[in-house]
Amino acid sequence: MLWVLFLLVAWGAAAVSCVRLCLVTAGAALRSSDAPGAPGTPLPRDLSLYETAFLAGGPHRVADLALVSMHLRRRLLLAHTGWATVVDPVGRDEVERTVIRAIGPEGQSRIAPIRAAAAAADTVRGLADRLVAAGLAVPHGTRTTLESATRQVRGAAVLVVVLAAVTALMPGQDTGDAGPVAAWFGLPLVLPLGCLAIAHAESRPYSPWASPSGQRWLDSLPAPAHGADREMLAAVAVRGVAAVRDPRLRAALLGGRPARLPGRSPGVES
Repeated sequence: MLWVLFLLVAWGAAAVSCVRLCLVTAGAALRSSDAPGAPGTPLPRDLSLYETAFLAGGPHRVADLALVSMHLRRRLLLAHTGWATVVDPVGRDEVERTVIRAIGPEGQSRIAPIRAAAAAADTVRGLADRLVAAGLAVPHGTRTTLESATRQVRGAAVLVVVLAAVTALMPGQDTGDAGPVAAWFGLPLVLPLGCLAIAHAESRPYSPWASPSGQRWLDSLPAPAHGADREMLAAVAVRGVAAVRDPRLRAALLGGRPARLPGRSPGVES
């Protein structure tokens, strides 16, 4: 009857993880209702494209927006091979200057480390702090706690499956009992899977970076269109790299590494 002990462990892990996720989610919702930008307060008249990008996709979206903006305005060359080359070393704003510093004094670097360095820079953190203070962004601690609680629920689901498998394969286990035992473990498995399904359905249309007020701001934006550079950048801010129509530029931002063109350095494209 060792499987009964395993079943109790499975129930305990599933219940504790799901209760924690519910409590964390409820606490986050309560803090959001007390935030300066809670529903019922007027939305800001305007936000910069960088601020919009952060609300829609976080710090890496801000870095992507800066890279695309600098490429479109010929201050930076992004090669489909995944390299960035500085054309104009004078950044127009602090985010662009952060990107140039991330590239380094040689004026050329892989795009992936540039994105990572720019996303982690003080400039982007300061932008995030301003949005949190305005009640438009989710505080870092709240977001990481939610992510941790969600990972715990996933881990509980995996643990239930593992315990069920161990029970079924345990020496001395009667083959005829394998089916009923698996059914008993199916009950605690439903709890974390259902909790994850509900959380996914609730959060899918929304950005994990934006508070309810920040999400209302994003929802109030007109649908981004492809056209002039401003519309292109607005589309990247809201939708990310998927909004880039140029396949070579999109490959550069996504880290694609097609065959190098003969006779060219890794950071130069035609």
